[in-house]
Amino acid sequence: MAREIVLDTETTGFDPLTGDRLVEIACLEIEDFIPTGRHFHAYIDPCRDMPAEAEKVHGLSTAFLRGKPKFEAPEIVEAFLDFVADAPIVAHNAAFDRAFVNYELGLCSRAELPDHRWIDTLALAKQRFPGMHNSLDALCKRFKISLAEREKHGALIDTKLLAAVYLELRGGRERRLELTSSAAVSAVHAATRNSYGARPRPLAPLSSDEERAVHAAFIREVVKSEELWGKFGL
Repeated sequence: MAREIVLDTETTGFDPLTGDRLVEIACLEIEDFIPTGRHFHAYIDPCRDMPAEAEKVHGLSTAFLRGKPKFEAPEIVEAFLDFVADAPIVAHNAAFDRAFVNYELGLCSRAELPDHRWIDTLALAKQRFPGMHNSLDALCKRFKISLAEREKHGALIDTKLLAAVYLELRGGRERRLELTSSAAVSAVHAATRNSYGARPRPLAPLSSDEERAVHAAFIREVVKSEELWGKFGL
């Protein structure tokens, strides 16, 4: 199975090089485009105040984040890298998330996650819907993916929405059928394999000797032709 990681982050702003930091990270494991149920999620102390504009987007305040583990804490960086392992990483506007993740990895002397590992769903959406609005919200509405659980931007809920969008961008319902068809065929084969013994040839007659004699007399006396029936020994 093809294992991929759907990733989303929340931050204090737009650019780590100007002092913005990561405050939330979530990863959702998918195999063959379907969520497995495994995920990684953490809030992170950015060691700075949260700008009001950013708080309006994700609802994470300075007070809420104060005292949370820092990114370099083993329960964050080690758990994150262990969870991601060597899988491709799916993100919407991947350059944004990649910049923050790699900046934080650099601060704790860890290797960056190289560009070739990242799959950008925004780029995929632009290829499929050129000239259209392709935000995550817009794509959810276009693909009729419910936004009912989402009050504000949150990394964990956004990974779930993005996983559904990613499946649609890769084929949607047709992809689901493709993924399940081989399993369904295998199940049918398993259910029917060796369920019955070899069929006898020819099949054993169900009529009695007496019934066959009566039928033969009918053919001779009424039909007056044994040409066809004679082929079957009657």
